Amino acid sequence: MKIRYFADTDTALIEFSNESILETKEISESLYIDLDRKGNLVSMTIEHAKEKANISEVSYLQMEQIVA
Repeated sequence: MKIRYFADTDTALIEFSNESILETKEISESLYIDLDRKGNLVSMTIEHAKEKANISEVSYLQMEQIVA
């Protein structure tokens, strides 16, 4: 996964795979998702990222599997 932030347009691009994009869907006024030919998520674009997604504070935390 890659996260790219374009400061000049305040846009974040989150890439989940390298598959070819078949379709882009508008989820809301500032959120778009790109799907491959199987309908799987390829990437997500967030416009106005500082306001809508708090992009200035990005972190990653992998949770351990809990065994019961």
